[in-house]
Amino acid sequence: MGSAQIVTDESGRNALSFRDYRFFIGMRLPAALAVQMQSVAVGWQVYDISHTPLALGLVGLAQFLPVFGLALITGHIADRFNRRWIAAICLGLQLLCSLFLLMLAHEGSTRVWPIYCVLVLFGAARAFSGPATQSLLPNLVPRELLSRAFAWNSSSFQAMTIGGPALGGLIYAFGPTYVYATSASLFLLSIFSALMIRKPLAPRERRGTDWNSLLAGIRFIRARPAIAGAISLDLFAVLFGGATALLPVYARDILSIGPLGLGILRSAPAVGAVVVGLILAHGSLGRHAGRTMFVAIGLFGIATIIFGLSTNFVVSLGALVVLGASDMISVFVRQNLVQRATPDSMRGRVNAVNSVFIGASNELGEMESGATAAWLGSVEAVVVGGIGTLVVMGLWFWRFPELRKVDRLEDIESP
Repeated sequence: MGSAQIVTDESGRNALSFRDYRFFIGMRLPAALAVQMQSVAVGWQVYDISHTPLALGLVGLAQFLPVFGLALITGHIADRFNRRWIAAICLGLQLLCSLFLLMLAHEGSTRVWPIYCVLVLFGAARAFSGPATQSLLPNLVPRELLSRAFAWNSSSFQAMTIGGPALGGLIYAFGPTYVYATSASLFLLSIFSALMIRKPLAPRERRGTDWNSLLAGIRFIRARPAIAGAISLDLFAVLFGGATALLPVYARDILSIGPLGLGILRSAPAVGAVVVGLILAHGSLGRHAGRTMFVAIGLFGIATIIFGLSTNFVVSLGALVVLGASDMISVFVRQNLVQRATPDSMRGRVNAVNSVFIGASNELGEMESGATAAWLGSVEAVVVGGIGTLVVMGLWFWRFPELRKVDRLEDIESP
């Protein structure tokens, strides 16, 4: 079956021509839509109960801790077992979490700690699904189409990030229970798509589990400065520039635009990301990919500062669009570096480490933003974070010349 599908780029076919890749996208998109809708409901509900930015930061921390604590195990599992089944089981756990949140909302709970408990379980499910899902993708299309597959994957994910928050904010007007019920239905659809993927998996390592095996992903990344630089640059840039964690504060207290406005704000970065992603899906980043990544991180920091200072809804939207577009370029370079340079037998462990860095930049970044906002104020926290992103960009440009010198992503080969 696999040989019949291997069609080169010159034949006119793209990643979406492959059945298993289409089901992979069918698995990712409903789940991404569900996560984004649920994030709006959880953020608004937690802030409505607590009235403190720190509580929003704890939302991110609750989801990050399982990713960090389980990183060595999740990567090893992804390299030893059927990645499709891992993804399906984890989606089932996420569906269960949506039902728990539905139950809490239906009961009218006025405490935030039960929500945090559900988010810890949700984070654990995503900790296992992340490495398995990321490692599955390169087995579904020919190598020459990987860059476009990554771009389609990222841009389609970002498309859900456009519609998800806005739809979540709109549905929230009828009550949070409707948001969680819709999310549960979408997770069910994702499970079906995951089970429809039939591409044979590459052989897995069957030797016993030991520390050398568990730590192999960390050692692999440390031995490759370009990959280590790309992952850590993305980590610290987004960690300091995590303005999205404070969007409920801006929507309610600064811009006064309500839950629907919050959904629109959360969608804005994805608009920029989708535009860039679609361009990359039909073309190539070209030469000097490493330097382009540094420029994108710089734009990310500047856009964060502008958003932090803005009290105008249109200006805030524009800044978030630029923020998303620049982040998409950074993600595209990082994905290609990690996936192209990693042998399939190690992708789970390497992607598990990558997932920790992604989780740290997103969820832990939310914690950092919430804590800083509680200390300095929300506007000050966002502006300081944007400045921190620019400082990180400068330091990494000097510290990782190997990343700076990365040229064409298509030329990267695994050992």
